[in-house]
Amino acid sequence: MTSRLLQNFNGGKALIVTTNRTAVEALEATLAKLGVASEFPAIEEGRVTLDLTGLKAERDILFVDGDLDGTLPMESDADSRCPPVPVIGLVGVEAPSRLKRLINVGATAFLRKPVHSAAVYTALFLGVNQFLLRSGMQSRLDDMERRRRGRRSVIKAVLALMTESGVDDDEAYNRLRRESMRLRVSLEEYCEEFLGRWAATPRVTAPEGPPGQRAGAK
Repeated sequence: MTSRLLQNFNGGKALIVTTNRTAVEALEATLAKLGVASEFPAIEEGRVTLDLTGLKAERDILFVDGDLDGTLPMESDADSRCPPVPVIGLVGVEAPSRLKRLINVGATAFLRKPVHSAAVYTALFLGVNQFLLRSGMQSRLDDMERRRRGRRSVIKAVLALMTESGVDDDEAYNRLRRESMRLRVSLEEYCEEFLGRWAATPRVTAPEGPPGQRAGAK
């Protein structure tokens, strides 16, 4: 299934992380024409003051200068599979180490410095839509991984229902599936909840030995 491409960025907000305001004058001006407001997060002692938890993927776009010597936003979380917002790298020195840093913060498009206005929309279009594509793929992968882990609960729930109701595995599975559909939850979620209730239900333990035989009787 192909996602709809975003072409209008009006109402967005650009967070431009750089100390070289002169090199990005055309970027700020062009973004304003596209309806995107610009902000410049403070950089103190080589560290960027940026609250990542407050960013919104549907609104914010992060422009990061790869020539910064200090800590880049999200670089400490370089192993993260997907950044919280679209990231566009600002490239000056094309050293592999600096390009790698931009890749590590999740850049999906690049702009050469000094920025030329004619290149801004293309970078914005590619950066935002590649981010949306990656985010969608990551969400599907995460859902598949959750379902894979939940298969253990499904198997345990089937066995528990077979023991409790005396039905075969096909019937037990169908009962669980029908109930999960009725409650509009995933089969894995319902099975986890079912196992919790099943484990908490007291059961009568059958007496050992023939009826009437008392412990210790000879």
